Amino acid sequence: MPKALMFLAMWALTMSATAEAVTAERQTELRNLVHQDCGSCHGMRLTGGLGPAITSRALQDKNHEFLFATISEGRHGTPMPPWRTLLTRQEIDWIVDYLKTVETQP
Repeated sequence: MPKALMFLAMWALTMSATAEAVTAERQTELRNLVHQDCGSCHGMRLTGGLGPAITSRALQDKNHEFLFATISEGRHGTPMPPWRTLLTRQEIDWIVDYLKTVETQP
């Protein structure tokens, strides 16, 4: 029983550390990443370019899990790279939520 309690305690600590919200400062950085890095292929207004449009209208029929996997793992056979080594799960979740709500921006 003590091993089970120790496991649960360690799991809870790990989950609380990874469940931290994305700070306002990091949100600004992520917003810039979307419009600069993602925009280099998806268009600076996110309306398409080398990659498809990633505006909220273009993504309305895509679910969160699909978009999360696309950002995290990339798209094999395309220039879309995996971002999982550079972004946390929470940051990718934030980007997905941002893309699902943002319209084009200059």
